[in-house]
Amino acid sequence: MSKAHPPELKKFMDKKLSLKLNGGRHVQGMLQAFDPFMSLVVDECMEMATGEQQNNIGMVVI
Repeated sequence: MSKAHPPELKKFMDKKLSLKLNGGRHVQGMLQAFDPFMSLVVDECMEMATGEQQNNIGMVVI
């Protein structure tokens, strides 16, 4: 079994990201950490809900 290679996300550290997730979800926040399996820690995260509604969900692991 091959080893997991870390994603090349260092250039995005402490920058605002916009992520589209499964189920039609969309979140925005600051990338704080990641691992070789593509787990992301996003701080100051906002879920962009239907219409113009935004939900502040704080720090999340995706």
